[in-house]
Order: sequence, then C-alpha cells, then structure tokens
Amino acid sequence: MGELDGIDPSVPPSGDGCLECDSAGGWWVHLRRCAQCGHIGCCDSSPEQHASAHAAATGHPVVQSFEPGESWFWNYATETAFEGPELVSPHHRPVDQTVPGPGSRVPPDWQAHIH
Repeated sequence: MGELDGIDPSVPPSGDGCLECDSAGGWWVHLRRCAQCGHIGCCDSSPEQHASAHAAATGHPVVQSFEPGESWFWNYATETAFEGPELVSPHHRPVDQTVPGPGSRVPPDWQAHIH
C-alpha cells in the first residue's frame, strides 16, 4: 500500500468540527480530516479520539491535519507522517475557532481530560 492509497483529493471535509463531538455536544483539542471520505474527527489528545476511531472502523487509515498552517498527513496503519497532495478546500477549521474548541463546550479543567 502506497502513501497515496486511500486519499481522494476531491472530497470536501464533513464540516468545521469533529462530527461525533458536535453531535454529542462534546469538545476537542485538534482536528483531523480523513483523506479518503472527508470525515472530520478529533485528535488522539482529545477525550474521545474520534479520528483514529473512524480510521479503525472504516479502514480509512490516512488523515490530514485540519489545523490552520498545518498540511501534514498521518497514516494510522503504518504510523508514519508524510507530505501528500492538496485536498479540496477548506483546508482547516475556522481560524476564529478556539483550541481546544469549541470554546463554549470546553470545561474549565479541560487539561485533566486530555490524553
């Protein structure tokens, strides 16, 4: 399996935040975008780790950072980082979204909940 397998540059992201956290009223630290289907999930530092759970459940191993100023890719199957193709816009979460975010749902003791 090559690094570009499982990447579809034409698929837009599923939204501005973690799909599952938004549905459940949760929060995240950083966001990751599935390079195959566009699913936006939260990173492994986040309480729920939805990006890696999505990769495990779907067999979509490659994500790209969905953070402003970051364009790196990560392959969960091989545990390697690499540079990949440009995906369709938008390339990151809204720049005014807080980290962790979204601000209205982040508990005051958020650092006690991260991995």
